[in-house]
Amino acid sequence: MCAAFGALSNPHRLRIFLRLTACCPPGAAREADAACCVGELGAELGVAPSTVSHHIKELERCGLIHMTRRGRNIICQADGDAVSALRRFFDRPLAPENHTP
Repeated sequence: MCAAFGALSNPHRLRIFLRLTACCPPGAAREADAACCVGELGAELGVAPSTVSHHIKELERCGLIHMTRRGRNIICQADGDAVSALRRFFDRPLAPENHTP
């Protein structure tokens, strides 16, 4: 979880990950025109392609996303297991000693 939170602490990576979970929910059939291409993600962020590439690689490195090549496009999808793990983390009840009012 530390690696995932470290990767998501960057605003650009967080936006990319949230975009991927919105356009390509894990386990859902992806439509051919779904906006999950690296180039489209970069255009939405307004950052250089090399910067987007770096952020995508960091998200993949810590297991939050998967990348596949389709011709000249690189398609990204959120990792279903990682999304489920994050949900479980935030859905768990706090231990009484860790809860501060």
